[in-house]
Formats: sequence, structure tokens, C-alpha cells
Amino acid sequence: MKKLVLFAFALTLMFSVNAQVETPQPSPMTKIEQKVGLTDVTLEYSRPSMKGRKIFGDLVPYGKMWRAGANKNTMITFGDDVTIDGNNLKAGSYAIFISPNENNWDVIFYSDTNNWGTPREWDDSKVAAKVSAKTYKMPMDVETWTIGFDDLTNSSANIGFIWENVYAAVTFKVPTEEKATASINKVMNGPSAGDYYSAAVYKLSEGKDLDKAMHWIDKAVDMTKDQPRFWYLRQQSLIHAANGDKKGAIAAAKKSLEGAKKAENADYVKMNKESLKEWGAM
Repeated sequence: MKKLVLFAFALTLMFSVNAQVETPQPSPMTKIEQKVGLTDVTLEYSRPSMKGRKIFGDLVPYGKMWRAGANKNTMITFGDDVTIDGNNLKAGSYAIFISPNENNWDVIFYSDTNNWGTPREWDDSKVAAKVSAKTYKMPMDVETWTIGFDDLTNSSANIGFIWENVYAAVTFKVPTEEKATASINKVMNGPSAGDYYSAAVYKLSEGKDLDKAMHWIDKAVDMTKDQPRFWYLRQQSLIHAANGDKKGAIAAAKKSLEGAKKAENADYVKMNKESLKEWGAM
């Protein structure tokens, strides 16, 4: 009986140690993923609420740096290089800090995102961009600090900040025209040599549609004839051989062997020699 009581006590102690009370966070975390044109943008921040307090000029003093949220740094991540008010920002993640004034805010994009609040030691070399945002008074209060993406176009969006009865925004531009043009040109110009090569090698590995595979590998080799690629020629020889064209296979293998010797690639030299011997050409 005594052992049973001790066992029950041990179980109770174990559960009491491992149990964790779960309660709502005072400044809950949020994450927003937004496609702007063709660029992925992600925003992560914690959201404090007013709770009867005066915010700007009081809880958030004018003229002092603020972390633009609560807890860990508010962070924005751009999938491509962007521009903000003439400042070029490389693709990557940035902390957002704000120095508010009554009529405008300084919004700062800071390359070090690993801070809890504002950095203990501010480093101007980590300021990727600093822009001024005009503030607008709203006819009502917004209880919870809110950041979002407003006024979306194909090539730009606003990062909008709202709290209490104040709204401010900064605009960033994304390289949609460049990305769309590159995509259009690629499709309109047809498959690349690499596309033909990959498709042909796949068909060979599956042992299917070898007529197509031969057509595709021949296209890939022809498209790179100014700078012959011995590994393309190697696959061309194998595909022609698999499709019953020994003459074409031998011709391709000899060219691949020549290229491999120039590149001093012993593996391809060996493989081509073995194939040529198998096909009676050496």
C-alpha cells in the first residue's frame, strides 16, 4: 500500500512539473504573406493594444525610437530587391523601427533583425533605408497596432501603419516589369538547350519515347554547337545508340571524347572509350 501511495505521488509530481498554463499573449504575434506583383513579401510582428492608454506622444513618445510593435523586432522580408523612396534594398529581411512625430514619422529599415526591442547599440551602417511618412488623423480609434499592405499595384504597395487615431504609410516598389519581361522572353523564345537536354535524358532513363529523346538531344547539341558540351554529346551518343542509330552514336561519342580530353575529364574519357569499343569504333 505504501509503495502504491508513493507511486501515485510520483505521478502527480511529474504531471505538475510538466504541465504548463496556457493563456493569451498580451501582444499576439501575427504573420502576413503578400504577393506584390511577382515578389513575395512577408511581415511578422507582435500587436499591442491601447487598453485605455494614450499612445502617440505618451506610451510611444515623440522623437524616440520605437520597435514598431512589441516583443521581438518587427520584421519584413522581401523576396526580390526593392526600392523605398529612392533607397535600394537587397532581397532579405529587415527590422522596422519608427521615430514618431506629430505630423510625420521616420520609418527605418534596419539590417539586423535579431533584437528584442530597439538595439542596445545603434549602428548607422545597418540602416538600409530611412524614409519620412506623413501622418493622417482618423475619425475613430483603432484599438490594436496594425501593419498591413495597402494600395497594391502590379509594381508597388504601401506598408500601412495604424494605431489609435493615426495612419501613416511608406511605399515600396518591386521589379515586376523586369521579372515579367524575362519570363515572357523565355517562354516566347521556346525551350532552352538545358530544357531539351533534361527532357531527353529523362526519356532515356525511362526507356520511353526515344524518337522524341533523340530529337530533343539533337536540338540541345545544335543550340550549343558554338561551345560544345561534352556531357551533352555523351548523352546524345547514348540516346542514338538506344534508338538503333549506331552511326550517329559513334559520331557523337567521338566528339564527346575529344571535348572530354580537352577538359581533362578522365571519367568522360573512360566512358566514351568504353562505348566506342562496344560499338566497334575502337
